[in-house]
Amino acid sequence: MSVLGIIISLLLLMFIAFKGYSVILFAPVCALVGVLLTGGGALLPTYTEVFMKGGMGFAAKYFPIFLLGAVFGKLIEETGIAKAIACFICTKLGTRGSILSVVLSCGILAYGGVSAFVVVFAVYPIGAGIFKEADIPKRLLPGALALGTLTFAMTALPGTPQIHNIIPTSYFHTDGYAASELGLIVALGMFGFGMLWLETRRKKAAKAGEGYGEGHINEPELKEDEKEIKPLFAFIPLFTVLISYFVLTKYVFTKSMYDNLPKEEMATLVAKYGEGFTSSAPIWSLIMAITLGIIMVIIIGYKNIGSGNKLKTALSAGVSGSLLAIMNTSSEVGYGTVIKSLAGFEYIKNGLMSIDFGTPLVSEAVSVNILAAITGSASGGMSIALASMGNRYYEWALQTGLNPEYLHKVASLASGGLDSLPQNGAVITLLAICGLTHKDSYKDICMVSVIIPFACTFVAIFAGTALNLF
Repeated sequence: MSVLGIIISLLLLMFIAFKGYSVILFAPVCALVGVLLTGGGALLPTYTEVFMKGGMGFAAKYFPIFLLGAVFGKLIEETGIAKAIACFICTKLGTRGSILSVVLSCGILAYGGVSAFVVVFAVYPIGAGIFKEADIPKRLLPGALALGTLTFAMTALPGTPQIHNIIPTSYFHTDGYAASELGLIVALGMFGFGMLWLETRRKKAAKAGEGYGEGHINEPELKEDEKEIKPLFAFIPLFTVLISYFVLTKYVFTKSMYDNLPKEEMATLVAKYGEGFTSSAPIWSLIMAITLGIIMVIIIGYKNIGSGNKLKTALSAGVSGSLLAIMNTSSEVGYGTVIKSLAGFEYIKNGLMSIDFGTPLVSEAVSVNILAAITGSASGGMSIALASMGNRYYEWALQTGLNPEYLHKVASLASGGLDSLPQNGAVITLLAICGLTHKDSYKDICMVSVIIPFACTFVAIFAGTALNLF
């Protein structure tokens, strides 16, 4: 009965997310339903002492990244820097490379540290314009936006500053460049097969005589009042984030920065900051890198945002956006904290841990994918999986001689698989921005951001294991 109660609770959360209700409000309700059905304890103590502590613990650790990332993205958008980058790429590739230009524009911005929502808002107007000029069906645009934003740049490329690449560092004692060769190979697979799918769909539509289409809603109106920013300068904030993050990770806030300290000094630091403070080094690197990026955005885009209250408004909008994002994910983590405290979850966990192909990577990939699908969130699903089983996967890796860096990379890759099911918030927002429906475009979104990433991840795991590369 305890396992059944958990399953009912999970299905309820999935249904509520699919219907578009706020998980901030309903995640604790679903968690308490699980407690009620399983007899897992008193409801109010579970809410205040388990749900809230689990969720707020996540928020306390990762809020600076959500905050700075949202502010950085909003400034990139409002200063016209994102528009300048997208226009530059689209102009260089022309109408023949319309789909590629949209994918690369999104990928570059996402890899530069801009959040997925901001990337879509920034690139959509340019993408719609170039699709219309090239007479490519607009229904293919969400797939191109999803490929560039929700796949290789978000989870696979080495050192991506997205939160999905940062969360595993706390569990596996790694940094953002863990298993870079695996990430690069899978990124190429995601990009290559995704482009092949979209181009095949474009050619099929052209052969059938289908063009951009008419009667679309939410057609973009490009701003003409912005002062043009030269592409050379527009790329500087992104390069600032990437370069400074690499330097800080590898040479300043390193994994071994405290290894040579005298025991007395280390004991003093632990007494002051707690046992786990050394695992925050990758977070410190990203905080500093994004801060430097924000400074560069303000300097370069000041002429477009420095007058009147534009800067103040952009900063406030970024802060507001970060609060919604961190609270959504924290609520999902709080839900997972409650579920993993229930007796029935031990059976579920043992079942997932029993998936043994000679490596913990398969079990980890399955667990993260399942929980990302249920929560409709890549970061939320991964956080629940790693909080519940991360330590056991780490011990399993050490026992089998597997480098924990591969645990990190597979967790990140798996978070970007089944998360993009129809109920996913990013998918719903993407379609709303484009003025299209699931019926119009979800087939392409599903292929490029669910099926291809899922397949690439598992093919890489099985191939690497079979060839003894891990």
